[in-house]
Order: sequence, then structure tokens, then C-alpha cells
Amino acid sequence: MREGSQEKQWRDRAAAVIPGGMYGHQSTRLLPEDYPQFFSRAKGARLWDADGRELIDLMCAYGPNLMGYGDAAIDGAFMAQLAVGDTMTGPSPLIVELAERLVGLVTHADWALFCKNGGDATQMALMIARAHTRRSTVIFAKGAYHGAHPWCPTRSAGVTPGDKAHQIFCDYNDVASLEAAVAKAGDDLAAIFATPLKHDAFVDQASAELNYARRARELCDATGALLVVDDVRAGLRIARDCSWSKLGVQPDLSSWGKCLANGHPISALLGSDKARRAASAIYATGSFWFQAAPMAAALETLNRVTGTDYLEHMERLGLALRTGLATRASAAGLGFRQTGPVTMPLFLFEDDPDLRLGFAWCSQMLARGVYTHPWHNMFLCAAMTPDDIEMTLDAAEDSFTAIKTGRRVLEPNAKMSFLLA
Repeated sequence: MREGSQEKQWRDRAAAVIPGGMYGHQSTRLLPEDYPQFFSRAKGARLWDADGRELIDLMCAYGPNLMGYGDAAIDGAFMAQLAVGDTMTGPSPLIVELAERLVGLVTHADWALFCKNGGDATQMALMIARAHTRRSTVIFAKGAYHGAHPWCPTRSAGVTPGDKAHQIFCDYNDVASLEAAVAKAGDDLAAIFATPLKHDAFVDQASAELNYARRARELCDATGALLVVDDVRAGLRIARDCSWSKLGVQPDLSSWGKCLANGHPISALLGSDKARRAASAIYATGSFWFQAAPMAAALETLNRVTGTDYLEHMERLGLALRTGLATRASAAGLGFRQTGPVTMPLFLFEDDPDLRLGFAWCSQMLARGVYTHPWHNMFLCAAMTPDDIEMTLDAAEDSFTAIKTGRRVLEPNAKMSFLLA
């Protein structure tokens, strides 16, 4: 980081007052050294870092940016409600309107609860499943991410064996592994948690297979357990309904967040009538869960979801990006894998066990004004244009050439080696 830059100054100040300098998924400690930690502003599909560098943003705030940063209509709805009442002694009637809209949009949903983060929604799903079944055991797919509560984080610091009790893991898309996990749970199975696709970090993404999704539904029906689809990351980016609706499989509960209000803080748990009594029985709340202004923003976001071709627009751009990157990587003689939906792409290189090629390429992209990620899936937003895609492809072509030329002198990636060993 350049000495004397605004970025360097903010990092030095952060190191003095924030443990580790930054925490959670916002830390850049597992990104290339030249990646900015701090950003000064954002608009549409672009970011400006603390030093004023403009970047096309393919991370979209790790998902919340769906319609574009600073969308006038969505932010206008937020500000208008903020002016008349936001955090109050009781909720605004907007909570009812938003619940009605989501119930009308999502096929399996008969009711809605609102919270702030995706982890809040998955936590409530866990509690409701256990309250409904009066059982404890939950099945998860290996490597899946459901939040940062003690029962689901990927790191062990601060987590006790009790926090991780009553959990069984299966392999994603592996019906035999899922059936074995259900058999192991016996008569104590409360829920099967599923993600709409396999979007684990560091590895290729994989779409849910129909036989796996159907078997999860059948096993829940046979045992009385609840099927939970964690749609926090993919919700509204694959379908206007729950993502597994494209497979014709309906869950009992689905968790939503990230882009529900285009960056304003709100998430939701949607459920079927089967789980309504249990949802009424649990105690889950937060001082800011009932804020009205984010609900106004969510309603305006849903207007865009149901009234425009935002999704088809992102799919067209995503397909153009995927096709263009494949052509340019092939021309450079590089093995470049693109997986996941075109609206949520993940890029990895062949023959790159410690991600040194991925880090080098992302650094080259950053130097050319495009923010990509070397090991996490990315996102497209509806504010992107064909020109943004062309600029990204131009940057990619130059970046492929740069790493192809310098491949033999790339240093081992110490940041990733210990994680991927």
C-alpha cells in the first residue's frame, strides 16, 4: 500500500482501534496486498476507493447491491419513510404490506418474519424447525455457509462443542450421502438445510440437481422434518420466487437477505402454514428489526423486481461476460473456469492450487479499474450496462496477457497456502 495514501492512513488508524484492523467478510487480509480496504462512495455499478480510484464493482457489496448503488427511487422511499418514522415503539403498517408482498411473490410462503441479517433469518429457521418438531438434529451440506452465529461459523475460535451439537453433514448433490445422514439422525431429525446452489468459497460452484432437491423434500415429508432453503445469497438473483422453485421443489422455510432492500438493512424468513404455530412460539427479536425505512426500501425494490426485466437484463450481461471471458482466456492459453449462475459468477484458474494465478489476475484487473474476487462468487447488478461488460472484458484480456507473461515468476501465495493445504 502506497505510503502516505489515504488508504494507508485509514488502515493505520483502524489497526489501533479495530481488532485485526477489520473483521468478518469485510477484512481484506485474505485478498491481494494491493486491494483497498476502505471506500469513499458508490453509485450504480461503481465504487470509489479511499484514494479516489474508480472501479467497476463485480462484488456488489457481497450481494446487497441488486438495482445499483444509490438508486434514486429506492433510496427516495427510504428517506421519505425516515422523515416520518423509522425506529418507533411499534412497527409501521409497512411491515404488513411487506409481508403481504412477499407472501404473494414466493410460492411456498404463507407468512413472513423480518430481521436484519441473513444469519438472523437462518437462526430463526433453526429455532422454528426445532420448535415445530421438538427434535434437535439438523443436516447441513459440507462447506455451506449459513451465517456467523456460534452454530454455523467456519472458524473454531470462541465456539464450543455444545454450539455445534446435533449437527450431521452430507455432501451436496449426493443423494446417498443425504440419505445416510437422515438415517443417522433417526427419529431426532428437525430439519434439512439446503442452499439453492453450492456456492462455497475456494471451490467451483454447482447447481442443485433435481434428484437431490426432490429427495430432500421427500425425506422431510417422510420424517416430519422441515426443509429449509437458505436463499440469503441467491434470492432474487436466480428467480423472482424462491430459487428452488426453478426445480419445482418448495421448502417449508426460506431465509432471505442481502439484496431484499437494495443495500438497506433488512432480511426475512418466509414460511408455510405448516410452521406457523412454531414461528409464533419462538422468541426472536431485535431493537432494529422493525425499522420502517428499510421496509419502504424493500417495497420499492420489489416494485422493480415485479415490474421490470432486471433479472433478464442481468442474465444477458452475465452471459456476455462469461462468453467473452472464455474466449479471451482461451486465446491467452489459460485454463479459466467460470461456474455458478451467470448473475453470480465465480472465477478460478486451472493448475492454481494456492490461487497465485487468481490473485495475480485480480490484481491486474484492479489496476485496470475492475474489482473482482479471487475465491468468492461475485454478483452482477441491474445498473450494469453493456459498456461496463466491454470495459471488463478489455481489462480481462490485458490481465490474462500480463499473468501469462509473468506466470513463471509468480511467488507462492502465502495468504492462501495455509488455508488450502
